[in-house]
Amino acid sequence: MAIFLILAPYGAYTFLMLVTSATISVFAASAICLATITVDVARGRSVKILAMGSAIVFAAIGLYLALIDPKLGTLGVKLSVDIGIFVISLGSMLVRHPFTLQYAVETVPAETAAMPGFLTANYVITGAWTAAALLMMAANIALLYVPGLPLWSGLAVAFAARNSAIYFTKWYPEYRQIKYGAPAAALPHPH
Repeated sequence: MAIFLILAPYGAYTFLMLVTSATISVFAASAICLATITVDVARGRSVKILAMGSAIVFAAIGLYLALIDPKLGTLGVKLSVDIGIFVISLGSMLVRHPFTLQYAVETVPAETAAMPGFLTANYVITGAWTAAALLMMAANIALLYVPGLPLWSGLAVAFAARNSAIYFTKWYPEYRQIKYGAPAAALPHPH
C-alpha cells in the first residue's frame, strides 16, 4: 500500500498528461504530493524527502510552464520530471540519507533499524530507483534528439524501469533475509 501512495502523484501526472495540459498535470501531481505530506504529518510521521522534493519539482515545472514557456513540449516536461526524480534520489544518497530510509524506519522496530545491513539495504534500493530515473531520462533524451524513434519506445523504457524498481524494492529485502538470515522485520518492506 505504501508504494501505491508514494507513486500516486506520478501515476496521476502520467494519466493527466494523456487527457489534459502539462501545466494542469504537474500542478495536480504537486497537490497530491502535498496531500500525502499532510496525511503523513497528521499520522505523526516525518515529512518525506521524496514527497517534498517531488512537490517542489512538480510545482516548479508548473510555474515554468505558466509563467515562462507554456509551449514546452510533452517530452520536455517528462524529461524535467525525470531529472527532478533523479536529482532527489541521487541527492538523498549523496547527503547520506537515502530517501527509502524514511519509509523503512517507520515500518520496523527501532532495534531493527539500528542493524548494520539496514542502511545498506536502503542505499541499494534507493540506487535502484536512481537507476530507473536515469533510464527514463535517457529514453526521453533519445526521443527528443533522435528523430524517428517511436513514442512507444520511451513509454516502454519508462514502464520497464519503473516496474523493475518496484519489483526490486519488494524482492531485495526478501533476498537479504535469505542470504544473511536477518529476521524479516529487520529489512524495509514496501506495503
